[in-house]
Amino acid sequence: MYRKNCGIGINFKTGNARAVRKSMKEILGKTFGEERALYAIKDARVKDCRFEGVEDGESFLKECENVSVEDCYMDLRYPMWHARSLSIKGGEMTLRCRAALWYDSAVSIESCKIDGVKALRESRDISIVACDINSPEFCWRCKNVSVRGGSVEGEYAFFESENVSVDGIKFNGKYSFQYIKGLSVTNSVLKTKDAFWHTQGAVIKDCVIDGEYLGWYSDGLTLIRCRIKGTQPLCYCTNLKLIDCTMEDCDLSFEYSEVDADIKGAVTSVKNPLKGRIVADGYGEIILKDSKYPCEAEIVVR
Repeated sequence: MYRKNCGIGINFKTGNARAVRKSMKEILGKTFGEERALYAIKDARVKDCRFEGVEDGESFLKECENVSVEDCYMDLRYPMWHARSLSIKGGEMTLRCRAALWYDSAVSIESCKIDGVKALRESRDISIVACDINSPEFCWRCKNVSVRGGSVEGEYAFFESENVSVDGIKFNGKYSFQYIKGLSVTNSVLKTKDAFWHTQGAVIKDCVIDGEYLGWYSDGLTLIRCRIKGTQPLCYCTNLKLIDCTMEDCDLSFEYSEVDADIKGAVTSVKNPLKGRIVADGYGEIILKDSKYPCEAEIVVR
């Protein structure tokens, strides 16, 4: 079914909609299985459609522009590459919908279930709200990404991205948020191993972080009112700050790090911090031996 309708433009930084003069084609309740079914479509609303079939086609919305995709079922590969001004609301991308969004710009995704591997890569100006995402290698080398609410699961999520803002999510997966430049994570629960490695300028606030080997080799990592749990956290860091954080089962902490830390409660053990000052209510053990480098940090019991 095809109809014309008044178009809607989206400001992807604010989420506000504005009326535009262009008419929009409506594609409602159709099934597409062929290769490039809606290739290079512009100014269109695609609603209640299914992208599946024995044809096993790929790239059904490649090179689209100013397109709204609503409550659609997507079960084919590489659907939305080189898309511009794309809005996705509701619906599902299955495990077979792999590498769904690559080389895109100005994309809004809301209330969508995303299961395909490598779902988002080398894209920019991305807003994700209240989505449930299970995608290994999610969001690699992207710029200007906002994630609000919902859940994310997958290994190596957000690898080498820039200017990433995350708020109110549940995250589960190893090797997360690595090699990011400019990262903000707030009000989130992160069950993750090797998180924040090699980050530059990351601020983590009011989060629960449960995982081993947190934040190694980071520069400018700041943790505020976070609950940190796991072995050997925060080693080989520069410009590291902890403000009003708690640490549970954190042994061998801060090895060879430049650190300014104010910790509530006790720390299981601190080992050979390089420079700076660590203040806590107590320490199970302070290890200052067998160091390869001079360790001059001040370790204080509050």
